[in-house]
Amino acid sequence: MKPIRTRTTRTTRAIAVAIVAGALVLTGCSGDNNGGGKGKSDAKNQKDAAEQQDPVSYGDAAASNGPAEDVPGAKPGGFINVYMQSDLTHLDPGQIYVSDAGQFANLIHRGLTNYQEDEKGNLTVVGDLATDSGQSSDGGKTWTYKLKDNIKDDQGNAITSADVRHSIERLYSKVIFDGPTYIQSWLSGNDYRKALPDGPYKGKHLPDSVLETPDDKTVVFHFDQPRPDLPQALAMAGYAIVPEKRDTKEKYDDAPASLGPYKIAEYKPGKSMKLVKNDQWDPKTDSVRHQYVDGYNFTSTIDQASQTKRLIADQGEAKNAIQFTDSVDPAQMSKVISDPATKKRTIQGYQVYVWQLTFNLDRLKDKKVRDAITYAIPNESMVQADGGRYGGEVAGGLLAPTLPNFDPKYDPFGKLKKPNGDPEKAKQLLKEAGVQEGTKLTYAYSNTPRGQAQMVIIKDALAKIGFDVQAKEIDRASFYEQVGKLKNPYDLYMTGWGQDWPSASTVITPVYDGELVADGASNYSHINDAEVNALIKKALTQEPEEAAKTWEEAHHRIVEEINPAAPVYYSKQIQLYGSNIGGARYSNESSYIDINDLYLKQP
Repeated sequence: MKPIRTRTTRTTRAIAVAIVAGALVLTGCSGDNNGGGKGKSDAKNQKDAAEQQDPVSYGDAAASNGPAEDVPGAKPGGFINVYMQSDLTHLDPGQIYVSDAGQFANLIHRGLTNYQEDEKGNLTVVGDLATDSGQSSDGGKTWTYKLKDNIKDDQGNAITSADVRHSIERLYSKVIFDGPTYIQSWLSGNDYRKALPDGPYKGKHLPDSVLETPDDKTVVFHFDQPRPDLPQALAMAGYAIVPEKRDTKEKYDDAPASLGPYKIAEYKPGKSMKLVKNDQWDPKTDSVRHQYVDGYNFTSTIDQASQTKRLIADQGEAKNAIQFTDSVDPAQMSKVISDPATKKRTIQGYQVYVWQLTFNLDRLKDKKVRDAITYAIPNESMVQADGGRYGGEVAGGLLAPTLPNFDPKYDPFGKLKKPNGDPEKAKQLLKEAGVQEGTKLTYAYSNTPRGQAQMVIIKDALAKIGFDVQAKEIDRASFYEQVGKLKNPYDLYMTGWGQDWPSASTVITPVYDGELVADGASNYSHINDAEVNALIKKALTQEPEEAAKTWEEAHHRIVEEINPAAPVYYSKQIQLYGSNIGGARYSNESSYIDINDLYLKQP
């Protein structure tokens, strides 16, 4: 999915018969429309994940028609207060590949497709701006989309196929450096920028044999091999539409156009943002979103501890407030869980993320050293610093329990038996590698309470096996930009990654494909292994059942033979919201509170 920062209650209408083979999703513990919890009252475990997976469906035109099904009991009016501890990474959809901005995108941005989520958390890809999830031909190499009528931006400009073409082509330019690259590389290869180095900004376009717009309402994608996952890729925030008339290139991050139910009325970077209703949004065109509240007041200066404290107290403006992408403060978890009234105002579920200690392979070249650090990590202590059993669980591999064919017994470093590490094994490996006592390591961490707490744990654990760890703090908002630089000066950094859709391809390809080593890319370790690269190419051409075996083979080689990142823990989510918030539930698609269905019980 994207790096992690710290993806409805409705009846799915006529659904196309096509099911994405092997694509499974997790249903987390979700609250009903009154905020009550469904299912077990305790933290989720892997058994829950295995029992609650269902295929992703592709929706037809009937499923894609608006308006979205009403949330029972929903009322119009009022403003929801949104608590955040730092600003959004990006507002330009082309730059959005981090979870907080992805959550925000659904309020103001729209793409060709989106996810519709039912009351059980089952996901259907539906047409958002398009009339359906897409029509494939030529064995899945060609995909055709027709635009719905009456789609406008917040200034009343009609959206046409030219805007869709522009939105795809601008991703080829150097203006865009921080978003997903799936569709560009599918259309033009991994070195896609060479196909249109200036994007559309100097009047050039991709040839019709690649991207075709035969009329104002039709967009046709042409690939050199079947791309059955295109509808899910297009549902990513990074492929939302940027109207050609409104594109200000680098400055688009400051004031993007809105096609969704809300628009930006006021923005003070690093401090606050106010969203109000977009009167050009037509609910008849949207089968996913609602526009119940008058708007949202974002405050991006409230740390995790203060968010939790305010929401536990549930007084004044906090009654109308939500945690956006932050979780309950681990230090206050017992207060939340022990009080039934407070616990009732939580949403819980597995996230799609795996936290890992990533090694910069350009600096840590000896596998024995990487293995030693992996053995030394006290995984359980790292989990405790992120909310304990409500925040995560010890990881054996780099693929999350939310993925199909997840193997809960896979544990090559013995973390399930020794969850707080094996320092003696680590010391032996360092001795074999000839590493001297006091060798310096540079560890970069995000300046969040969790990041700071885990920095202390990592520093202490590595000091016990002889390393002198130099901790370097990075601002949360720019963390992934900094560690995403090829020439970054760090040996180690904690990163989190989750699938972009339910397929191992969306983890192994963007993070471990050696052909994707570049500034701003998601291959944070800089791994470039010929065998892994070949397995990726092989899997991408196989049918899902065969591909699953190839992805497993690639995963095992990555973890056991190369070890570019030490698995630390599988992430879970628990968030609080105020007592006047209605429609709160956990979203499998976002791994956060479902932003599409919220309303105020008393506006």
